[in-house]
Amino acid sequence: MLTTIKNIFGIPELRFKILFTLGMLCIYRIGFQIPVIGIDQLTMAEILKGSADSPFGRVADYLQIFTGGSLSQSSLFGLGIMPYISASIIFQLLGTVVPALEKLQKEGQVGRQKIQEYTRYATVVLCLIQSFFVLAWMLQSGFVQAEIAQDHWLMFYLAGMFSMTAGTVFLMWLGEQIDEYGIGNGISLIIMAGIVSQMPWAVMQMVTNMTGDNPTVTPAKVIFLILAFVGVVAGAILITQGQRRIPIQQAKQTRGQRVYGGQRQYLPLRVNHGGVMPIIFASTLMLFPSIIFGQIARMWENNFTASINDAFQMDSFVYNLCYILMIYFFAYFWTTVQFQPKEMANQLRDYGSFIPGLRPGRRTAEYLEKVMGRITYVGAAFLAIISVVPTVVMVSLNIPFNVAILLGGTGLLIVVSVSLDLVQRIEANLLMRNYDGFMEGSSRIKSAHA
Repeated sequence: MLTTIKNIFGIPELRFKILFTLGMLCIYRIGFQIPVIGIDQLTMAEILKGSADSPFGRVADYLQIFTGGSLSQSSLFGLGIMPYISASIIFQLLGTVVPALEKLQKEGQVGRQKIQEYTRYATVVLCLIQSFFVLAWMLQSGFVQAEIAQDHWLMFYLAGMFSMTAGTVFLMWLGEQIDEYGIGNGISLIIMAGIVSQMPWAVMQMVTNMTGDNPTVTPAKVIFLILAFVGVVAGAILITQGQRRIPIQQAKQTRGQRVYGGQRQYLPLRVNHGGVMPIIFASTLMLFPSIIFGQIARMWENNFTASINDAFQMDSFVYNLCYILMIYFFAYFWTTVQFQPKEMANQLRDYGSFIPGLRPGRRTAEYLEKVMGRITYVGAAFLAIISVVPTVVMVSLNIPFNVAILLGGTGLLIVVSVSLDLVQRIEANLLMRNYDGFMEGSSRIKSAHA
């Protein structure tokens, strides 16, 4: 491992990329500490600390994991990168139904640059809208300084909206700079940096709960949590690298007196094609029932509204069942949007390749769609297990949710996925220069396949 690290920093180009990426992430963490003007930070932190297990507290935890931002700290980067991700998803979905965007997607680099430009404009609009609602919530909750809330509320809105929008746009720019001059996916690395920065705090809270005056965590619970951590990491690596390899045969072509083609290759289909997107969609939608039914139960207090509100709490069977069903739905939905079997079958036919035993064209597309549907079922099952791990840990071990979600589950899945992508990119740079990979005796990190 020491030799590998020496090889990495011995290559000037790779060393520059890694140091540049680390510098951009340091800038992100420094900017994360700059507060929005007019917010009483101490009051806000104290109130939110007591509502960690409330529906809004869970919203804040999910926001921190998926976006790199945080509502518990009114910083310039409070919205995180979520508006940019939302705008990107919107244009990806529109590209399948709007002919003009679909045409741009097929125009190559020029078309992608145009769509990227539209995405940036949409990001600014989403930032202004989301920042307005966040600031309105802060004003109503009493987090704003009294003098500003009474006499200068309009300036508070304008300054807060423009500063939070500028923060998200700056994060978007940081991500693009990492993509161009650094190594790894910039947006994913920013999200991972936000998760990793919270993990030491989660470990310290576990130690405090175990060694405090009234310990709530026993050594047996800690051992179980460590085993769950190792299991989630191993499962995340397996499912992220897992592939279903479809054999592809190239047709032989005769040119003059030589015969070309005829090689046997493989078409890799990822088991977890949607990544963490199904969990993000399902988690976001499942937050609304708990908030809505909670408000209804407080407005009309009776047994029926109380039962409905209890049914959609995170530790209930109904909530977790609906959560799993939503993950399956969005796993298939995202695969349908991203995976185009007809287009793939046409490309194989155009390149003179075919799947043995199947006619090129419609039969090949039907086969690819059938195989993808089966492996998506397995990938969605894994995502469902990963997503309920924090709830099981929270209920069975009496561990705070904001700790369980960082030490196991979705947050850990994101960290593992992004880390694997980063390691593979570094390894590719090493192999191009005839260096060994990270693992001794192996040229590269291999993908599990069936």
